[in-house]
Amino acid sequence: MVKEHELTISLEEFGLSKYEARAYVTIVTKGTISASEVAYYSELPRTKVYPVLLKLQQKKLAILSKSKPVMCTAIAPEDAFDEIVHEQINKVDAMNTLVSNLKKISEESKKARGAEEKRYFHLHPNYVVKQLRTMVDGAKSSIHVMADSWGLSILAECKEELLSVLRRNLDVRLIVPSQVIGSESFRAMPDGVKIKSSEIIQNCFIFDDTELLLIDSTNGKGAIFTATDILGGNQTKVFSQVWKTALKIDNLSDMTKARALEVCKIINVINENGLGFVLNSIMNSKNKLVDFVKFLDKNGISLKDRPLEEILDIVNSTLEITCAGKIQYDSKTNNITLESKINSGHSLPWAMLIGSYLEQKGQSTKMTYHTDSHKGEMVHLKINS
Repeated sequence: MVKEHELTISLEEFGLSKYEARAYVTIVTKGTISASEVAYYSELPRTKVYPVLLKLQQKKLAILSKSKPVMCTAIAPEDAFDEIVHEQINKVDAMNTLVSNLKKISEESKKARGAEEKRYFHLHPNYVVKQLRTMVDGAKSSIHVMADSWGLSILAECKEELLSVLRRNLDVRLIVPSQVIGSESFRAMPDGVKIKSSEIIQNCFIFDDTELLLIDSTNGKGAIFTATDILGGNQTKVFSQVWKTALKIDNLSDMTKARALEVCKIINVINENGLGFVLNSIMNSKNKLVDFVKFLDKNGISLKDRPLEEILDIVNSTLEITCAGKIQYDSKTNNITLESKINSGHSLPWAMLIGSYLEQKGQSTKMTYHTDSHKGEMVHLKINS
């Protein structure tokens, strides 16, 4: 039941004084009563009750008898406040019109100054996965994603939707950091998703180059933007640039997490510091052999006690990732061939790695290098017992 005190406060907001509000609530509650009873139940000073009742009568909220004692009857609320309610509605409509006009003036002013307001939608963490599924399923031509471990785990929950769009031959590309390779979420990605690795610090999902979903991994909240605005356009460009330089890691999906991370670490170490190590070795050592095994060992990767088959398997993976290449080993002739589809010496560091490994095992090698404008480059290692 509504408390009389609350009703009194609400009536004051309609423009009644405190005494008028108390008196009206009393009359509505008690029915027709005398002025002295109104004063008693409303806790009004007796000297104030008659002026207050006259005010209510003037405002068409009460009727006063002309007889003695003066009796008071409340006008039914639906009749008493009908005019006031309509007045308030008219005020609200007028305010809405005013706000709309001010908004138009503001937008026109911003356009005149070369500025334009853009909108985006916030997503509660509990709604992000549902929205992502909807956006994946509704994609028409492409889905491009940059995701950290948090974003990848959310994308993994959309596996069915991904399978659906892959059956429609959509271009689905994913860039993830190396530390998630081999994880459960990584393995959940369906065949057909093109995956590369780079250092990712955000969760960005781009759909058809027209819609953009960003997810904050610190709180799980999301935001949807139109990718045709400045923010969306920049993110699309960022994805394209990162994709060009990222490592292609599709072939790592079948490896254990430990092996996949090791392969990525070897690639990063050699790509970042391998050239400097080679030059330093040539200038400061009389031995022509570049000891990549020792170089990797200093960087926390020990290969010296591994069997040759494992070394060749690791190098084969690095060739596939870095230069779309492969390795072949003929145990009968003791020949190892490294092929690369890129003519820029991409396979040479990996040939040197095998050579330094075999040297530590007491086996010397003879290296020959060939290039072909159509087939790429080829390095032959002849093992001499």
